[in-house]
Amino acid sequence: MFTGIVAAVGKITTVTPLGKEQDAGVRLSVDAGGLPLADVALGDSIALNGACMTVVAKTGVGFEVEVSRESLNCTVGLDAPGEVNLEKALTLAERLGGHLVSGHVDGLGVVRRFEPVGESHELVIEAPRSLAKYLVFKGSIVVNGVSLTVNRVADGESGCEFSINLIPHTVEVTTLKHLRAGSKVNLEVDLIARYVERMLSLSESGQ
Repeated sequence: MFTGIVAAVGKITTVTPLGKEQDAGVRLSVDAGGLPLADVALGDSIALNGACMTVVAKTGVGFEVEVSRESLNCTVGLDAPGEVNLEKALTLAERLGGHLVSGHVDGLGVVRRFEPVGESHELVIEAPRSLAKYLVFKGSIVVNGVSLTVNRVADGESGCEFSINLIPHTVEVTTLKHLRAGSKVNLEVDLIARYVERMLSLSESGQ
C-alpha cells in the first residue's frame, strides 16, 4: 500500500528487454534521486509513477525492477528513460498524508488542459468512461502516483473530464510539471469507492 505522497523524483536510466519476443517485458534501472534506500530490501515494493513494482536488484545510486508486458500495456512512462515519481511502500508507523493507494493503475487519462491559475495550476484530465462512476467532487484520485483532490467532474459522451488544483509545491516536487495538453497519465481511483461499488452491485442483484 502507498499514500500517493511522492517521496522523490527519480529517473529511469536504462530499459532492457527481457527477451526477444514481442510480448516480452523489460528491466528498468532507476536512479533513485533523493529517495533513501537503506531500508529497502530485495522484494520490497516501490511505486513508479503510481505503478507498484518489485525491487529485484539494488545499485550504487538506485534499484532495478522488472515490468511485464501486461503492465507496460496498461501504463505510461515505464517504457523509456525519463523522470518518474517514486514512493516506497507504506508502513503502519507512518502518517497517511494522502489516501489509501494500492499502486494498481486502473486506466489511462489524457490531459486536456494544464495552465497557471493565480499562484497554482489547473489540471484538467479526461478519464475513460469506465472510471467515471468513481470520480466525485472532493473525492480522491491518483495521477502518476500523486494523491490529488477532484474539484470538478463533467461527464461526456467520450469520457469523464475532471479538474484538479495543483499548489506550487506539488508542481515543484513531482513530474506533473512536465505535463502538457495531450499527455497521457496513469490513473488510480479511490480504493474505498471500488469496494462500495462492488457492494452496491451485489445488493442490487439480490446476492
